[in-house]
Amino acid sequence: MNSKVRIVLVNTSHPGNIGGAARAMKNMGLDRLYLVSPKVFPSDEAVSRASGAIDLLKNAVVVNSLEEAIADCQLVIGTSARERHIPWPLVDPRQAADLVYKENLETAFVFGREDRGLTNEELQRCHYHVHIPSVETFSSLNLAAAVQVLSYELRMKSLLSVNEQPVQTKWDVPAASAEQVDYMLEHLEKVMLLTEFLDPNTPRQVMTRFRRLFQRAQLDQHEIGMLRGVLTSVEKMK
Repeated sequence: MNSKVRIVLVNTSHPGNIGGAARAMKNMGLDRLYLVSPKVFPSDEAVSRASGAIDLLKNAVVVNSLEEAIADCQLVIGTSARERHIPWPLVDPRQAADLVYKENLETAFVFGREDRGLTNEELQRCHYHVHIPSVETFSSLNLAAAVQVLSYELRMKSLLSVNEQPVQTKWDVPAASAEQVDYMLEHLEKVMLLTEFLDPNTPRQVMTRFRRLFQRAQLDQHEIGMLRGVLTSVEKMK
């Protein structure tokens, strides 16, 4: 199961935090590290903080954008320290681990910048937000510590499920990837502009709410194809 989980660090400022995150991951049996435009990498400081998890640093996938890091993922869970203007499905670390083992999908856990976390746009690309319930008077966690908490819950879930045979729904079609959902939403926006449902001058948060709707539904690849077929038929009528 852990082979389907990746840890994604976005715009990490301090290379030591990358090393610390790698160490936390290896402690708990995770080995897929993705780095989105790190400020400094590779780095001797990252190697020093990794303390034996050098293989994770050597095999880390470095990309330029979050979209690249999650393009083939079917479940994306982003860390968030606060509630957002538009409510999003919110889980704690243990519930997040339950989701991973329940869904059995290609999964990314996304961690933001040390000073300000993930942007609203980045969080909107996530199916769920995970919040670590630290005390309100001192709620800020070090990046590597946050990775440790999530990795620990995944490890505990793995150990608890060794002797279990949970009943799982066997879906007939693979889940849609983040990239496929993005293309479908772009197609939807194009058609809504064509039919004048969407006003380009005052779009408000229409597309954000549509993204939330479709990500909450967790569409499969066939459903994505059906929706795009409907959109294409509307285009032909216009």
